[in-house]
Amino acid sequence: MFARTVAVVAAMALAPATSQAAVTIKGSDTMVILAQRWAEDYMKKNAGKKIQVTGGGSGTGIAALINGTTEIATSSRNIKKDEVEKIKAAFKVDAIETTVAKDGVAIYVNEANAISQITPAQLKAIYQGDVTNWKEVGGADAPIVLYSRENSSGTYVFFKEHLLKGADYAASAQTLPGTAAVVNAISKEKNGIGYGGAAYAKGVKELKVLGDDGQAYAPSAENVKSGKYPLSRGLLVYTRGAPSGEAKAFIDYCLSAEGQALVVKVGYYPVR
Repeated sequence: MFARTVAVVAAMALAPATSQAAVTIKGSDTMVILAQRWAEDYMKKNAGKKIQVTGGGSGTGIAALINGTTEIATSSRNIKKDEVEKIKAAFKVDAIETTVAKDGVAIYVNEANAISQITPAQLKAIYQGDVTNWKEVGGADAPIVLYSRENSSGTYVFFKEHLLKGADYAASAQTLPGTAAVVNAISKEKNGIGYGGAAYAKGVKELKVLGDDGQAYAPSAENVKSGKYPLSRGLLVYTRGAPSGEAKAFIDYCLSAEGQALVVKVGYYPVR
């Protein structure tokens, strides 16, 4: 990820001195690799244009949109009512949401784990600390090691709202800064479980999750686009008011055939 950030900055440094100020994009760690890939390709195709991408979490990006320090906020969760009100109060415009990709929040376990599927109720019990041993959900007699994202993460908020129904995470959950860190931890911890964007599932196993119809679904393109996967979501960008100028041109590029092709290459799913 650091290498990609350097690549974006390097590309910006090569832009002509007469170029416009950079379009700033800040927010979702789930989306940061995708946003960087978009930025790199956009700048190659548009000489002199500059796109500056940073992560930090969806909440951080939306906070930057509120305080005026970014033009575009990337987010893996929906903006909150109080955040909308703050933007309206400060800038006299609405926060405008655009869905630029789709994702399924994957449930990761170690590749050695015998479990292949799980129900939302079991996941909720695990993450609330009511189920603490794998044998309680059909696995080995071993303690469950919980991993979670930090509370500034849109994935953290999405998971809490859609799966835990607003309940608190178990105190035993180990908070890690970024999905890549969660995946890395689970790849080394045979009793671990975590969650994050489907594009990051390398070296771990993704569990199928039981849907409303009683069938278990993987976070595949087909299941996410149809909504059958229970933890399907949109990957979003927010602007203060309708996007305009270079910010609009960049968002239009993200939604173009070329931009959506990069969505697939990174490991997420197109909006069309």
